[in-house]
Amino acid sequence: MEDEILEVDVAGAQLRPQSLVLSFFGNHVLDLGEGDLGVYSGSIIDVLGRVGTGEQAVRSTLTRMVNRGLLRRQRDGRRMFFGLTPHAGDILRDGGQRIWRDGAVNEDWDGTWTLLGFSLPESWQRQRHDLRSRLTWSGFGALYSGLWIAPGRVDVREIVSELGLDAHVKVFHARADAFTDVGLMIRESWDLEGLAARYVAFDKRWTTADLADADPIATRLRLVAEWLRVIRTDPRLPVRHLPAEWPARQAQDTFRRIAARTAGPAARMAADVLETIPLRPAPIEAL
Repeated sequence: MEDEILEVDVAGAQLRPQSLVLSFFGNHVLDLGEGDLGVYSGSIIDVLGRVGTGEQAVRSTLTRMVNRGLLRRQRDGRRMFFGLTPHAGDILRDGGQRIWRDGAVNEDWDGTWTLLGFSLPESWQRQRHDLRSRLTWSGFGALYSGLWIAPGRVDVREIVSELGLDAHVKVFHARADAFTDVGLMIRESWDLEGLAARYVAFDKRWTTADLADADPIATRLRLVAEWLRVIRTDPRLPVRHLPAEWPARQAQDTFRRIAARTAGPAARMAADVLETIPLRPAPIEAL
């Protein structure tokens, strides 16, 4: 599942190596050639070393990501090169959509909700856990134990089908009646305090960071990975029903300011640091 793939850890500032590797590929590889471009493992070790990730941790992470279908590798002489799989490319494009286009502040909500009801046999504990995890990842909150809700029109067909639960799930799109207190419903269905605290912590961390002599490629790598970690837990609830002074806007402004500041220097440094080769087409059975 995507939440496991991205290894979202929102408890603190420490980022896991796999999240950093994905951030690295999203920042410096995705737009250059995606699955057709391989990056030398030494280049990846160099870049992640700039944010404090040791060589052994990077090597074991790359191997694990190959085994999970996120990366593919190709030997060239004595060197190993790694490139994105189509699945990883989809994950990074989805993350890019959230980061650079959708944003963290939902001001264009049209008033519709997606409601998903399910009833599973009592013995299906694993299926229930998997469905709830995927719904949370997709921005749903629990209105009641078997009725989940998300803002806007959310297509959940792929989630339901992948879990084999088509016969046990019903989906509706609706609007709240006038007597429904939408703000109260949101407060009861989502952890707004936890979400707000993550935005405040991000903003404080980056507004107080001393970036005067910072390594631009390392700064941007950590910045984007941390921001994605925060917004991945945000269902993009309609801002007009959120508490006053919702901190997402200020945090987003901070992110965009530093992202713009580091974009050019990081790209130039990456061009000097990264060693790449074209990858051979993947075998049919691996696609």
